[in-house]
Amino acid sequence: MKVLSFGSLNIDYVYAVDHIILPGETEDTGGREIHCGGKGLNQSIALSRAGVKVMHAGLVGEEGDALIQQCAQNGVDTRFIRKVPGPSGHTVIQVDKKGQNSILLFGGANRQMTPDYIDEVLSAFGEGDLILFQNEINLLDEIIERAYAKKMCIVLNPSPYDDALSVCDLNKISYFIMNELEGEAISKEKTPEGMLSFMKEHYPQARTVLTLGCDGSMYQDADGILQQGIYEVKALDTTAAGDTFTGYFIASILKGRSPKEALRIAAKASSIAVTRHGAIDSIPVLSEVSSSML
Repeated sequence: MKVLSFGSLNIDYVYAVDHIILPGETEDTGGREIHCGGKGLNQSIALSRAGVKVMHAGLVGEEGDALIQQCAQNGVDTRFIRKVPGPSGHTVIQVDKKGQNSILLFGGANRQMTPDYIDEVLSAFGEGDLILFQNEINLLDEIIERAYAKKMCIVLNPSPYDDALSVCDLNKISYFIMNELEGEAISKEKTPEGMLSFMKEHYPQARTVLTLGCDGSMYQDADGILQQGIYEVKALDTTAAGDTFTGYFIASILKGRSPKEALRIAAKASSIAVTRHGAIDSIPVLSEVSSSML
C-alpha cells in the first residue's frame, strides 16, 4: 500500500500572547517565532515519525524551499511537491498562556491546485492505496472524485470546516477524523453522541474518529463505539496536537493495530505534542511514544 498526504504546506508566524485577542483590541506580544507548518505538512511528518513511508503532494510559493527541505529532512517523499509563482500559504498563530491557539490562514500556493496537477499526482496511485487530506487546499471535491474512482482508501480531516466541503461527496470517504467543532458543523448536533449518530445514519460506510479535547476521543464503525481518555499533562501549545493524533492513528491502523489500540497510541502521541512549543517541533518520534507507554 502506498500512502499519499495531499495537503497544505505553510509558513507559520507564531506569536506568544497573554490571551487570544478580542475584536477591536490591540495587544503586545511576548515574541514571534517562524516555523514550517500547515496541516498537510504536519500530518505528513506525523505519519513519517510514526514509522510510515509517506509521499506528500502539494504546492509551495517562490519562498517555499524551506518547506520542501523540512519534508525531506523528516523522511517524507517530496517527488510530488511543486513550486508555483507567488507566495506560499502562511498562518498567523496566537498562542496564549494556557497553550490555546487561534489561527489566521492565508491559502497562497495551497489554493493553486489544478485538475492537471491532480491527475499527474494520482496517476501514480491505485486500488488499496491510502490518501489523506484536509481542507486547506482547493479542488478538494475533484481530488475525492478521482481518488474514489481509483478505489483508494480516503481519509478526510475536514479542517478548517467551510463551505468548500459542501460540494464534496462525503459518501466516498473511508475515514473521518475530526474534532467536536468540525463534527458539529457537519452534523448540526451539539453532543458527541448526536454527532456520531448522525455520521452512522448518513455515512454508514465510513469510520469516524471524533477528538474531544480534554474529554479524549471516540471511534465509531459498524461494530460500535470506542472511547479513549487523555493522558494528563501540562499543555504549553496545542498547535499540532490534532495533526499528531491524526498521523499516529492512521499509522497505527496501517500497521494492523486495532482501533482501540490506535486511539491509545494517538492519544499518547498528542499528549507529548502539547507539552512542546511549535508545530513540527512538537511532533514526537515513534520511540518516544513507545517508551512513554511502557
